[in-house]
Amino acid sequence: MRFLKRYMHDIHIAVESILSNKLRSILTALGIIFGVAAVISMMAIGNGAQQEILEQIKMVGVNNIIITPVLPQDEDEESGESTSAADNAKKKKFSRGLTIADAEAIQNMISTVKMLSPEISFNSYVIQNGIREQAKVMGVSREFFQLYDLPFSQGFVFDRHQEENGLAVCVIGANIRSRFFNQVDPIGQYIKFGDVWLKVIGVLERSNISVTGHQQTGVNVINDNVYIPAKTMLMRFKNRALVNQKSTGSTMRRGRMVIASTTTSETAKNYHQLDKIVVQVNESEQITPTVEVLSRMVLRRHSDVKDFEITVPELLLKQQQRTKEIFNIVLGAIAGISLLVGGIGIMNIMFASVMERIKEIGTRMAIGAKKKDIIVQFLAEAVLISVTGGLIGVILGMIASWLITKIADILTIVSFMSVIISFFVSATIGIIFGYSPAKRASEKDPIESLRYE
Repeated sequence: MRFLKRYMHDIHIAVESILSNKLRSILTALGIIFGVAAVISMMAIGNGAQQEILEQIKMVGVNNIIITPVLPQDEDEESGESTSAADNAKKKKFSRGLTIADAEAIQNMISTVKMLSPEISFNSYVIQNGIREQAKVMGVSREFFQLYDLPFSQGFVFDRHQEENGLAVCVIGANIRSRFFNQVDPIGQYIKFGDVWLKVIGVLERSNISVTGHQQTGVNVINDNVYIPAKTMLMRFKNRALVNQKSTGSTMRRGRMVIASTTTSETAKNYHQLDKIVVQVNESEQITPTVEVLSRMVLRRHSDVKDFEITVPELLLKQQQRTKEIFNIVLGAIAGISLLVGGIGIMNIMFASVMERIKEIGTRMAIGAKKKDIIVQFLAEAVLISVTGGLIGVILGMIASWLITKIADILTIVSFMSVIISFFVSATIGIIFGYSPAKRASEKDPIESLRYE
C-alpha cells in the first residue's frame, strides 16, 4: 500500500500539471486524437468493404460458373481485308446461340454439375389494383433459388409441373410485395406483367446487399424482381430464337400469336434464346476442369462459333476483395503514420516541459524524491495525454464512420478489435515516447537544477 500510495502521489502531480496547462495538453493530444480516429474510420471502411464482398460471394453462389452470350465479331471487319462471296460463305457458320437445349445438355452430360439454372430477363410493367410500376421479370428454373441461397419469407418455389408446362406462376421480391401487397397476403393473388396475369406463389426475404456495379458477376437485385419458370418466359413473354427462326416480331402462346417484346431488328442482332446459364459444380476443385469441358462442349454445339463467354464470379469477387484489402492496408498505414507523428509531438512537448520545470525537478529531488518518482511523474503525464487522446479519438472515429455511411453511402463496420488496437497503440505511444523525456528529467543533478534560472 505504501508503495502504491507513493506512486499515486506522483501520478497526482502529473494530473495537476496537465490541468494547469490545458491548452498545451490538448494541442499535444491532437496528433493522437486524429491518428486514432483515422485508424478506426479506415478500418471500419475496410470491414464494411469486406462484408459487402462476402455477401456478394454468397449471392453469386459458391462454386458457380456463369455462361453468357456474346455476339461474334465479323472476321473481315477485324482484319479490314475484302474477300469474295464464296470465301465468306465458307467462313460463315451458323449458331443457334445460347438456348434452353444447351442448359439441358450441360445438366445431363457433365457429371461434375450439381445444378444449373437458365436466366432470361424481360423489362415491362407490373400492374395490380390500378397501380402500375416498372419492374423486371426473370425466367429461371426452380434450382435458381438454391443456387443463390435465397430464402423465402412466404409461400414456396414453383414445382416441376408448373415449370415443365410453363404455367403462369411467379415468386416476387420483397419490394414488389411491399408496393402491391402491403395490406394483404400476396400468396394466391394475381399481378399483371405485360399482357399476362401471374399467380403469386412465393415471396423472397429482403436482401440488404448493395450490388451496384456487380451485375456482371452474376449478382441480381432480388428485392425488385419477379421470378417465373424459364419455359413460362419463352412461351408467354420473350423467345428470341422463335422470332429469328420465323423472321417476325411475333411468338406463340397457347395457340395464338402475341407480339414479342423485341423488334425484329433487335433480335436479329441478339439471336440468343437465353441471357445467362448459371452452373454450379459439386466441389471448388472441379471448377477449372468443368470450365474447360463446358467451353469445348458449348463451342461444339454452336458449330465452333465463339458466341458465348464463361466466367467464374467467385474468383472475380475474391480478386476484388484482395485488391480492397491491399487498399485498406495502405489506408491503415497512412493513418498509422499520423499516430507516429502524434507520438513524436508528445515527446517534443515532454522534452520542452522538462526544460521548463528543471527547478521543480530539483526541488522535488532535494526534499526526498527519487529518480523513479520523477520518471513516474513525467511518464504518467505522457501516458495520460496519449490515453485521453486515444479515448477522444475512438469517439471521433465512431462518429466519422457513422457520417461516412450516412453521407457517402459507404458501408462501415466499427469492430471491437479496431477500438482495442487503437487504444492500445495510443497508450503504447505514450509509454515509448514519454520514457525518454522522463528518464532525462530523472538524471538532472538536484544542485544544478536548483541553481537553474
